[in-house]
Amino acid sequence: MQDETIISTSKIGQRLDSIAKKEQVSYLMFEGGKIPMVSVITIGRSTDNDVVIDGKLASRHHAVIQKIKEDYFLKDLDSTNGTFLNGEAIPRGKYVKLGHEDTVTIGKTNLTIG
Repeated sequence: MQDETIISTSKIGQRLDSIAKKEQVSYLMFEGGKIPMVSVITIGRSTDNDVVIDGKLASRHHAVIQKIKEDYFLKDLDSTNGTFLNGEAIPRGKYVKLGHEDTVTIGKTNLTIG
């Protein structure tokens, strides 16, 4: 007889198993360090941001990462040089969903979602 568990025998167990297999976004890698993901992370050149990017291609208040329900979204704050997600420019003023191992590029700086 095959050993069966709640995961293989019930719909609830199968649902829990599929949820557990999703890799959750939990941190932002920046300059070799890990920044915990919180409800709102501001990014830009100004020192009042959560993530300060030292570079002329970054606007003072360049972008924001915001948690909406259980997911994280990136929004460009009408920056001069734009914000890129995995090499593609994101629309200004629109939220774009982030996934595990996505790369956000602001100027010459890459931030990786982990």
